[in-house]
Amino acid sequence: MSLPIPSFYNEKQVNTLYLERSALVTAEARKYAAEHKLRPASEDRLRIAAFGIDVQVGFCLPEGALFVPGAVEDTRRTLTWLYSNLEKITSLVFSLDTHNAFQIFHPDWWRDARGNPPAPMTVITAAEVRSGRWRATRQPEKSLAYCENLESSGRYVLTIWPYHSLLGSLGHALLPSVMEASLFHAVARDTPTRFDLKGEEPLTESYSVLSPEVKDLAGQKVGEFNQKLFDYLRAFDRVYVFGQAKSHCVLSTLMDLKQAIEATDRSLMKRIYILEDAMSPVRPPMIHPLPPALDFPRLADAGIQALREAGMRVVRTTDPIDA
Repeated sequence: MSLPIPSFYNEKQVNTLYLERSALVTAEARKYAAEHKLRPASEDRLRIAAFGIDVQVGFCLPEGALFVPGAVEDTRRTLTWLYSNLEKITSLVFSLDTHNAFQIFHPDWWRDARGNPPAPMTVITAAEVRSGRWRATRQPEKSLAYCENLESSGRYVLTIWPYHSLLGSLGHALLPSVMEASLFHAVARDTPTRFDLKGEEPLTESYSVLSPEVKDLAGQKVGEFNQKLFDYLRAFDRVYVFGQAKSHCVLSTLMDLKQAIEATDRSLMKRIYILEDAMSPVRPPMIHPLPPALDFPRLADAGIQALREAGMRVVRTTDPIDA
């Protein structure tokens, strides 16, 4: 039987920016826990983590720098699921995409022959860097090596994104309605929310919270696998995954989870539950013909299917959480 939605939550506010109401939310959480006789999360026999990928203002509000179409509806479904199953969710875990102005995927890292930066959604290939079509404004040799290494991985090519998730900006913050949900869960279940930052290294992209796209450039270490987070997640009986975007940060994180599970204990694969109606793909660029590597909805669907075939569960927010 589902728990009721807290009175402070208004689904019509999910697509708005506001200051979280910490005193109101935590006061109601204490009353709610007493009324519904909620146990502390530490007493859960079936331990469930809800793992939100980049549920941030910049991705989830229509005014955000990298708004993912569908994110508002995804978030509403997620919050209904979270509140309805509050007594079953042991831990909330959130990744936060975290950047500064000068990173290899931001416009001012690059210039064309006339000194102009690339427009957002421009694709920069290693061949174009070698030909002089694009030049890096800093660390040119390693920038070329990055493009080469990224393309050889077969997952992505370098895409220039709008400035987004800048540390200290409103776009970096957890979506206010989700921040309130995390506060409510923390107090009602007597357990803190876990946050993991990713993406601060300027010479690599970090779609996945577990691992950057490239870890080594010409002998320089630019990232490593997030072993602490993996160990934390693997300790749960179930991990429900949601967030943005299905084609990039969610998919990359799930692929890294798959690879790490295959290298350790394949029986863990069935513990991963993908909330397919709580994530959406990045809209592809307006390029005709569209290169297969930039057909983000297709890549997302193919990736989720591969994860399903590997043994992960693909479910919906309306599916019951049975013991």
